[in-house]
Amino acid sequence: AQLKERFFAGMSANGIDCEVGEQIWRKLDAFANYGFPESHAVSFSYLVYASSWIKYHYPAVFCAALLRAQPMGFWSPHTLVGDARRHGVVVRTPDLNASAATAGLERAEDSTGGWAVRLVLDYVRGVGEKPAAEIDAGRPYDSVEDLRRRVPSLSPAALEALATSGAFGCFDLDRRGALWTAGALGRASAGRLPGVTVGERAPPLPAMSPAEVSQADLWATGVAPGGHPTRFVRTELAALGVVTAAGLSDRSDGEKVLVGGVVTHRQRPATAGGVVFLSLEDETGLMNVVVSPGCWQHHRKLAAAAPALLVRGRLEHSEGVLNVVAEKLEALPVSRAPASRDFR
Repeated sequence: AQLKERFFAGMSANGIDCEVGEQIWRKLDAFANYGFPESHAVSFSYLVYASSWIKYHYPAVFCAALLRAQPMGFWSPHTLVGDARRHGVVVRTPDLNASAATAGLERAEDSTGGWAVRLVLDYVRGVGEKPAAEIDAGRPYDSVEDLRRRVPSLSPAALEALATSGAFGCFDLDRRGALWTAGALGRASAGRLPGVTVGERAPPLPAMSPAEVSQADLWATGVAPGGHPTRFVRTELAALGVVTAAGLSDRSDGEKVLVGGVVTHRQRPATAGGVVFLSLEDETGLMNVVVSPGCWQHHRKLAAAAPALLVRGRLEHSEGVLNVVAEKLEALPVSRAPASRDFR
């Protein structure tokens, strides 16, 4: 509206009469109501197409790029890694002598496209970007003691978190042995002479089970490349009749189902009339759960805080999208789960 007077003056100068000018102005004014969203739609469509093309042809590269760009976007690193693994990408835990300061790629013939993703050191609890860059600049290291002497800025807690993450596997140390060594070296001063730390060598210790390794990964880095938490309770879930995310596509529209998974998101859009949308994740994929205002209120405490849920409800097929309309929510006991991203 602020441009109208100038616009008509310009048309008059170019020999366009007022009647035609009014028609042109009405078209411009109408376009202004949707032109901005339309340009966004074109931009987002292009981004979706380009991202899909890269993910299809270079899945390991795509995953590493997303991990390098964190924090960003809707999905957590754990979910991104889980999706990449389901598309054939090998994702490896942090390694002191193999991990760079940012997520990188390694040659791997058993991975899609011949590349594997190596998780970064700054994902490890208590390490951070600056110490990770310092560690990266000093590679390679001969031992945990060598790291302790050459990177004195690492706190004892960060040293133990590196051990928990499996980053000392390059020294042929399993995680419990590495934790023992890190604990002994963490109590010693960084400037101590090599080889004089007492209690550095670990006694024989039982190895961690796959479930314990997954818990250690989630605690140390927030990402468990070797196993989703639901994977380790799948036998019990199957006995209850729980349908996996991948198995939902085989069920009929309107069928009553029981699903279970870790809660990745809780969303309550202002325009949804109090409906809450949950995203659940198991080892096979993601599930959409729709929780009505009444169901949310009935299960409010559990629904708002439980890290993992069992959901009974009705399966709904809608334009190729599967939703579970919740009727009953129960807690799903898992040893450890990534933090969800919730509405505030």
